[in-house]
Amino acid sequence: MNTTMDLPLQRQALAKVPEVTLGFWIIKVLATTLGEIGGDAVTMSMNLGYLAGTCIFAAVFAMFVYLQIRELAFNRWLYWGTIIASTTVGTTLADFADRSLGIGYAGGSTLLFLLLIGSLFAWRRATGTIAVQSVGDPRSELFYWITITFSQTLGTALGDWVADSRGLGYTGGIAVFGGLLALVAVLYFATRISRTTLFWAAFVLTRPLGAVVGDFLDKPIAHGGLALSRYTGSLVLLVAIALLVLLLPQRPAQRAH
Repeated sequence: MNTTMDLPLQRQALAKVPEVTLGFWIIKVLATTLGEIGGDAVTMSMNLGYLAGTCIFAAVFAMFVYLQIRELAFNRWLYWGTIIASTTVGTTLADFADRSLGIGYAGGSTLLFLLLIGSLFAWRRATGTIAVQSVGDPRSELFYWITITFSQTLGTALGDWVADSRGLGYTGGIAVFGGLLALVAVLYFATRISRTTLFWAAFVLTRPLGAVVGDFLDKPIAHGGLALSRYTGSLVLLVAIALLVLLLPQRPAQRAH
């Protein structure tokens, strides 16, 4: 039987991120799609522009990260709120770099990939591991959210590059990134490749998948989209995510020892 003396040790043994399950990936894809549509709603539909949109969502994301780090234990609502904030600022930041700064999709993707690798390298050097199960102290959490920001921004740039610059269109982009995620799943079940490596590969790939799905839903029909309302789409996705977070098991991951 557990006693009150055991509680601090139990908290230390649990990460402040959720256990990685099928439900985790479903919510993640929906969150990335929401980030794409929600970001476009502010920057395009409201005509605020990429720089203003990035500043707004960066401030929201910083607030969520601050609250997440201050939280003593895993909080499902706070965690997924931070994920949504990260994917939204990733959308506007990638669009600002690719379009407003003129870096282009290829240049932006390359730069962000290097930043992502640099973040993972620095995290590994500082803590000895980049496994998400280790995320339970302020230092590892800060590295976690920095890495996620780079991955979300990279994913947006990759999605736009494949769908627009490479001429595959939104449905082609969905097929490409959906196929790559299926390949990662096969490697997970059929090989002994590092689970941490496969996790980060899947985490990055869910972002461009969400980006092209979001673009497919809200872009004009003439450009290959369905021209759905960004406001309505954002609301529907937000409600769907909230229901899944509420109904699906949301257990904290067991910390690595």
